[in-house]
Amino acid sequence: MTRPATVTIVEVGPRDGLQNEGRIVPIEQRIAVIDALSRSGLPIVEAGSFVSPRAIPQMAGTGEVLRGISKTEATRYPVLVPNATGMRHAIDAGARDVAVFVSASESFSRRNINCSIAASLDHVAEVVALAGPQGIRVRGYISCVLGCPYEGDVAATTVAGIAGRLASLGCDEISLGDTIGIGTAQQAQDMVRAVVQTVPMARLAVHFHDTCGQALANVLACLEAGIAVIDSAAGGLGGCPYANGASGNLATEDLLYMLDGLGIASSVDIEALLDAVELIETSLGIAARSKLFAARRRQSARLGSGGMTRQQQGVAEAGRHARMN
Repeated sequence: MTRPATVTIVEVGPRDGLQNEGRIVPIEQRIAVIDALSRSGLPIVEAGSFVSPRAIPQMAGTGEVLRGISKTEATRYPVLVPNATGMRHAIDAGARDVAVFVSASESFSRRNINCSIAASLDHVAEVVALAGPQGIRVRGYISCVLGCPYEGDVAATTVAGIAGRLASLGCDEISLGDTIGIGTAQQAQDMVRAVVQTVPMARLAVHFHDTCGQALANVLACLEAGIAVIDSAAGGLGGCPYANGASGNLATEDLLYMLDGLGIASSVDIEALLDAVELIETSLGIAARSKLFAARRRQSARLGSGGMTRQQQGVAEAGRHARMN
């Protein structure tokens, strides 16, 4: 077993999560959520994307968001850019980290971003060329790594080939995404082991949606393969318009609870993260989908308005101290 001792969590809620919401969240509320997530100690929080507001109006104003957040030295704030035009907007807004997007499925690529896989890789090359002179870090996302809503199964060798291409173009990190959330643990582990034949494990991340309730199991299988970077969304934000019943991303707080149980360290204070999830519910009006948040709410209801007992507060404080050290 090769589980890592420490895991880096990439919080994707403010981008991958909010872009799938039916209503547009005001810029000041997006800023407040990102700031709350940063206060939890998350090392990476996606701030938005520079896509056409006609295509994804939920991400309009990402430049204002990026300029308005209270940045900390401990947190990076990547933004998604689809092409050279988006990259120029990101540079103008002061972005220091960007992400690009390709699919492992030709059909999904054409329906989702209206171009072929080959053309999307050309866009990646343009973005990387602009990023290099600015010293901007580029992350590559690959979607549909465990299945496509149009083509069905996706071969691990196909994913490995695209990952290798992204690495050769200059992507610093590559996130492997089960976009429609249909993969299982063995599939996920086998896919990672195929990709690592072309890209070093240290440059890989995983990104699971929880449509079929398998996201945590898939993460565990990938941890045992050696993965040490995991994408998730506070409150389980997100979804996929191409999968009926898609229930959003793996919830960051559920992931943290599992990591704590495994003795795997992260920089994140789970209580502060739950405060951020509470803000998402109360300020944005988006119901959290995580099991942990629901359990904590039931516990608070049983204890009444007084909240935790002194004993529980002591246990929580001891847990926070242990995690931070």
